[in-house]
Amino acid sequence: MANIPWELKAPEVIGVKLTGKLNGWTSPKDVILHLAGKLTVRGGTGHIIEYFGPGIETLSCTGMGTICNMGAEVGATTSLFPFVNSMSSYLHATGRGPVAEAARQHAHFLKADEGAHYDKVIEVNLSDLEPHINGPFTPDLATPLSKFAEVVKKNGWKDEVKVGLIGSCTNSSYEDMDRVTSLAKQAVEKGIKSKAGFFITPGSEQIRATIERDGQTGVLEQVGGVVLANACGPCIGQWTRDDLNDKEENAILTSFNRNFKNRNDGNATTMNFLTSPELVTAMSLSGKLTFNPLTDPLIDASGNEFMLQPPYGNNLPQNGFIPGNLSYTPPNPPGEFEDLQVMLKVKGKCTTDHISAAGPWLKYKGHLENIAHNTLNGALNADNEKVNVVRNVFSGKDGAIHEVGREYQALGKPWIVVTDHNYGEGSAREHAALQMRYLGCPLILARSFARIHQTNLKKQGVLPLTFADPADWEKMHGGDVIESTEGVADLVAGRPGKNDTPEGGEILLNVRRPDGERYVIKALHTMSKDQVEWFKKGSALNAARG
Repeated sequence: MANIPWELKAPEVIGVKLTGKLNGWTSPKDVILHLAGKLTVRGGTGHIIEYFGPGIETLSCTGMGTICNMGAEVGATTSLFPFVNSMSSYLHATGRGPVAEAARQHAHFLKADEGAHYDKVIEVNLSDLEPHINGPFTPDLATPLSKFAEVVKKNGWKDEVKVGLIGSCTNSSYEDMDRVTSLAKQAVEKGIKSKAGFFITPGSEQIRATIERDGQTGVLEQVGGVVLANACGPCIGQWTRDDLNDKEENAILTSFNRNFKNRNDGNATTMNFLTSPELVTAMSLSGKLTFNPLTDPLIDASGNEFMLQPPYGNNLPQNGFIPGNLSYTPPNPPGEFEDLQVMLKVKGKCTTDHISAAGPWLKYKGHLENIAHNTLNGALNADNEKVNVVRNVFSGKDGAIHEVGREYQALGKPWIVVTDHNYGEGSAREHAALQMRYLGCPLILARSFARIHQTNLKKQGVLPLTFADPADWEKMHGGDVIESTEGVADLVAGRPGKNDTPEGGEILLNVRRPDGERYVIKALHTMSKDQVEWFKKGSALNAARG
């Protein structure tokens, strides 16, 4: 567009040769913690980190994911492993068999060429690698476990682990959870609980549901663990602590990937040490920052010493993954819509901040149930000239928009919003689309949409329609019911609809007023072939899953 050359600096490549095999208390997390100590937070800048060598065949797919995830902490452009059997197993286990087979057929492309040149090579013998603890306040201050107690004493830190946190995006796989459960079981058998606060964040609804089914959740709770929502949570500061005084120096251990000051709890004196989920669990059980499970005993309920045995666990669940709560996933549309309740008619500007406010609400980012309480709380109701007040036509009572939306949803009544011009302008806030889907709104009818928000709605399986005649906005009101649609079934089936063009087509809405009068609204859609697939499957993510 500017008639200047496209410039992209070609990154150099750091080759990390892995030999041997992890054993005992060492985990994939220790590979990247060790590497961070060697490279520092700047050592990977301008580089791709490529792992190779016989040791990679001994790692799980999710273990490699942990290593690549934290590559950002050394500044790497990206990190990669060649395609190996554990990746194929994981893809099959998570419902992506065709991807695994396609990768297997082209595996010769998904590895380094013979004799590939690296700008720098670092060798790591997994058999000799020791568990590491990195921090505080920077992810590259790496200390082998055998030397950590000495560091604690040298710095005069209080010998106490206040809280241990495992999971989040970096270490929340089934393997991680199964291995820490093997430690928790030993504690349960000896009648002890965690001496530190102990919080677990499953990496997804699939992980949460599967570990609940397989019993890991129950065991972790028996030792005093608290399972949090599948969200960013304390990793990015969504954590209100009530276990310490303001500015009180304390130490927490996490299996997260970052540990900067103020990050987790807003307390600049909280020292966050990064380590593996296994070490977080063991040190939480002891409550001591100097504890080394390889050499130090714990005390059981009878006052006797015992040693924790090294963790063990399955890479993948023996009985497969289960999807868990599917309430966020709308059913595939069978055809036309029927009995859509017009809950709200919005007047004037309605930005993504009106739809999903920011500010204090961002503490709930990732927790859909909580953040949905702000849905449309800035919207002006054209029927009563009030902000965030709408009438429940079934109860006759007024309430906040999200409250009435939930009430309709509980009654099994899908509802829609009629909106004014440029609906959804402003920041590309995906929650503004996701919350509508979550609360049971399958369709939004607007005079016009902001482009990005219209696409976000499509990605969440919500059908955005515009009035063919913008003046028809005047006709509709809250309390009206769209008795049926005409044209949605053609859209879903891929059939040519009425007045279809390459840019979209026509949908008719047969509407009934509360007094029984009926009228028809001509609406337009702009759904592409791919976007129709998102709609059919309930979301772009569902479509990607196949």
